[in-house]
This record gives sequence, C-alpha cells and structure tokens, in this order.
Amino acid sequence: MDKRSFLKGLALVGCAPAFTVDSLNNWIDKMGNKPALQLAADEDFWQGIRNHYQLKPEYINLENGYYNILPKPILEKYLQHIRDVNYQGSYYMRTVQFDNKKRMAAKVAELAGCSAEELILTRNTTESLDMIIGGYPWQVGDEAIMAEQDYGSMLEMFKQSEKRYGIVNKVLSIPNHPSSDEEIVALYANAISAKTKLIMIPQMVNITGQIMPVRKICDMAHSKGVEVMVDGAHAFAHIQFKISELNCDYYGASLHKWLSVPLGSGLLYVSKEKIKKIWPLLAENDTIETIGRLNHLGTHPVHTDLAIEDAINYYKQLGAAKKEARLRYLQQYWTTPLRNKGKIQINTPKEPERACAIANVGIDGMKPGVLAETLLKKYGIYTVAIDGANVHGCRIAPNVFTTTKELDTLVNALTELS
Repeated sequence: MDKRSFLKGLALVGCAPAFTVDSLNNWIDKMGNKPALQLAADEDFWQGIRNHYQLKPEYINLENGYYNILPKPILEKYLQHIRDVNYQGSYYMRTVQFDNKKRMAAKVAELAGCSAEELILTRNTTESLDMIIGGYPWQVGDEAIMAEQDYGSMLEMFKQSEKRYGIVNKVLSIPNHPSSDEEIVALYANAISAKTKLIMIPQMVNITGQIMPVRKICDMAHSKGVEVMVDGAHAFAHIQFKISELNCDYYGASLHKWLSVPLGSGLLYVSKEKIKKIWPLLAENDTIETIGRLNHLGTHPVHTDLAIEDAINYYKQLGAAKKEARLRYLQQYWTTPLRNKGKIQINTPKEPERACAIANVGIDGMKPGVLAETLLKKYGIYTVAIDGANVHGCRIAPNVFTTTKELDTLVNALTELS
C-alpha cells in the first residue's frame, strides 16, 4: 500500500459514522414515531437498526437463538470495559468489582420485574437452572416433571440427580400445535403425584419457539403444593413480561441471547422464601442467608458484567414493544406463506401469541441435517438442525437486523426444495 492510499484509508476511518446510543435515539426520533405494530413492517426504519451491526456477507444469519451478536454501540462499550479492567488490574478486582456486579444485578432485576434481593448474575441459563436442580434438597423417591423438548443440559442434570439422589424423573412431550393453554396445563397436571416436588417448564421452547402458558402452569402447580422452575433463555428481552407476574419459584435466562450482552452472562431468580433451601453450586460463606450465598463464581470475566448496563440501555432505547413486534412480524412473514404448502412442515404454532421470532421448519423426506447443509451450501442461509423430541426440522431465528428480502430467499429456497 502506498502512502496516498494509507492516508486515504485513515481519512475514511475518521469519517465513519459514530454508532452510539445517541445515534440510535436520533434514528428513532426521526423514523420510529409510528405504533409498534405499524413500525414492524417499516423496512426503512429497520435498515437503520441493521446499520448498527457488522454482518458477515457470506451467509444470511438465521440462527440468532444461540447467541445474539452485539450491535456496535454495545460492542464498543464492551471493548472499553475490557481495557478499563485491564488497566486497573487487581485494584479493580479488589475494590469495586463486587459493587459493580451488584449494581448490574439490580438493573437486570428492574428490567425483569422482580426484587433485587431475589436475583443474581450467572454465566448462562445452564448454570442458573443446574444450580437449582443440583442444589435442591432432594429425598429418595421425590419426583420431578419435565418435557423431552426441554434443553438438553438441564435434562442431563436431572438424570445425574436421579442417579445421585434417587429421584424419579417424569418426562412429558409438549405438542407442537396445542389446541389451547388448557391442553398444556393438563399435560403437567396429570403427571403430578403426592411425591412431585418440582416441575421444569420452558417459557419458550428452544427448538420450536412455542410460548408456554407459564402463569397458568405455575398457578396449577402451586395449588397442588408443587414448585416450578422456568427456563427463560429465549424469552428474556425477546417478549415482554415480568417475572413477578409469572408466579414461578425459580427462573433462569441467558443475557447473551436476546438482550445482546457479551457471551457469558445470565441471571437466576429465586423466590425469596426459597433461597435458604438451595445448596450453592460453589460453596460460599455459610453465614450468608441472602441470595448472595448462591453467587460464588470465583474469578471470572467481570468486564462482561459491566456491559449489561449498555445492553439494557440499548434495549430500552429501541423499545421492548418495537422489538417484539418486529420479531413476531418477521416470523409470521416467512411462516405464513409456507404453512400447508406441499411437503413443508412448520413445527411452531400459527397463532401469533404462541410464538415470536423463533420457528421451526422441516421438509417431509429430508433429514434436518441435510436441510440445514443444503440451505447453507446452496442458498447461503445459516440455520441449525433439530432432529428429536418430536421436532424434525431447522430452527429459524431472525434478529432485528434481518430483512424481509433475506426471508424471501428462505421462502424461495424451501419452496424449491419441497
């Protein structure tokens, strides 16, 4: 590279737009004054949001359920947090680390709609819920109820507890297309016996995107003296709700999914009266009786904690209602024309209130792994294959940066393959 080209490159970098929360505010003030449902279909507005992301051009990313990549304003803040913690070193770790973590946990609790005395930060949903499963005061013969569609890590933890403590696991199967909330509630109610202690339910089924009637299940279970643990990995900052309104006993979620916090951030909610009964994952000072007794992680990447505030600010500025409406619109945009079409099977309920961004699609006669590979290699669409628990297809999880043009590519590809 010659000197002139080098200097021109520097000039271009200097002229690049500043991707900040302020720029988001300006864009929303300029373009986002429509009602959320109307704005959901405004491609010009969402193109402005898309500009906050750096996206690989080699493929269309429709697998945003595992990890939601960070918009540039959050990413830049995160990188600065890394620099700041590294600059201060042990001084930071021994002085303000724990105060900052507590402050971030309080912000998450406010967003979640629960007391700060009932919530801690963890590294992911698996850690949160496995802490409850492994730390529950089980007795031989106690029963736990779960579904085969629940996340594998938690199912494995229940299997380990079965071997370790002699509990009995009852595994149900959630229908992909329930006729009503009552059908789902009855499924769990009919499995309860006098020995049942704990039910695990997904707020949003990770492999299909189906939204479960959590409050109804919790109310039913409590009427029978049974506690409920909710897997909220895909629901938190995806759909609007408050933990306090769910009436659950335990709740876990990953903040690096739909809230777009950097990797390695989660939450655990424990109803205040249940805190003392759960054994910590890692031993803490046994005189602590607050939820802090469950929060001993050892040394970990604390700069991730600091980015939580930035992610929450971004989420609030974008608007929870705007985000949910757009995500549901995108799912309905591609699933509606494909339902009841040839060999295509949509494994997600069609009712708008029963799903949001995530849906699952399969093609009769084509293995999910083959479908995923074909979508990527032939059409440049990245998804994830699901082949089990009565679900055979690819999970499609768009994000706020996804365009309808990209989803047109998906619809055309599936139509052609079917």
